Amino acid sequence: MQFRNITKFFGGVALGAALILGTLAPSGAQAQEKDSFKMAWSIYVGWMPWGYAADNGIIKKWADKYDITIEVTQFNDYIESINQYTAGAYDAVTLTNMDLLAIPAVGGVDTSVLIMGDYSDGNDTIILKDKDKLEDIKGQNVNLVELSVSHYLLARALETVDMSERDVTVVNTSDADMISAWKTPDISAVVTWNPMSGQILEEENAHNVFDSSQIPGEIMDMLAINTKVLEDNPKFAKALVGAWYETMELMSSDTDEGKAAREAMAKASGTDLEGYESQLKTTKMFYDPAEGVEFTKSADAKEIMDNVRSFLFDHGLLGEGAPSPDVVGIEFPDGSILGDENNVKFRFNTDYMQMAADGKL
Repeated sequence: MQFRNITKFFGGVALGAALILGTLAPSGAQAQEKDSFKMAWSIYVGWMPWGYAADNGIIKKWADKYDITIEVTQFNDYIESINQYTAGAYDAVTLTNMDLLAIPAVGGVDTSVLIMGDYSDGNDTIILKDKDKLEDIKGQNVNLVELSVSHYLLARALETVDMSERDVTVVNTSDADMISAWKTPDISAVVTWNPMSGQILEEENAHNVFDSSQIPGEIMDMLAINTKVLEDNPKFAKALVGAWYETMELMSSDTDEGKAAREAMAKASGTDLEGYESQLKTTKMFYDPAEGVEFTKSADAKEIMDNVRSFLFDHGLLGEGAPSPDVVGIEFPDGSILGDENNVKFRFNTDYMQMAADGKL
């Protein structure tokens, strides 16, 4: 099932409407200096620290430092959170590199990567029921969040066994429904991410046949911010980055406080400490801001984004009638641009991570 029209309903929201709104929203081109902000996040091992930071006063501490307020909202539906950001309802959102390009950037919402949090190193998984080889997926219906990183993972996996999406049938399924879908007798193949993938793999008949550790670095998990909001409100960026790395230092520490933080994140994500720490093992977390800067500036990032934009172009997701993958410009920290330099809507920004690394927040 190919996605050829950006206005198709996806994740319960008409993207076309969301994208149109995104060009008109206050957090878009008309952004200005303000003192109240909103960010959205969804359940994922690498994003659980946002919920913890909000619940335990860390966000408020940093917001108070810069005399602002930050409202942090958890979404149960990942795509919905991105749609709401794209529509201008939120100033910042957690998402992957591919989804940033496919939804807000293509929709005309100039967006900057503020924090490179991690990359998936096994968290995203193709799971088959009662089959243990990737080749067994041929001819099956595959349930996944269509056109998300799960779809990308499927396409990359199929390449490794000389197959393509023509060999399977993709069934669009919300991440919120993935676990219940797996329990349905006629569903035999899913692609999803932690914590859903971990829970499904606990079932005796579930087999991991391919995961993101086989394409390291390609699925980046980040916090992105509206570029105009960033330019007009650096204090908002500083507060988010400061709160994030304070939480990173806490959760990565071998202390009672660090353990308690991880336990809280585990509970919030529907697992226990052992389960959450297992998920962390399949996540390359950039606890140190300097690591996030290094990865974001690496040559690998450019190659990865070239692969990602090619996938999106092949699936008609760079805009109706897009003549090539160059239609949207992607700017890297060194100032180089992949794609149209007159239509840059995706920016890798390392300035604030560097401030954190230098202790200048």
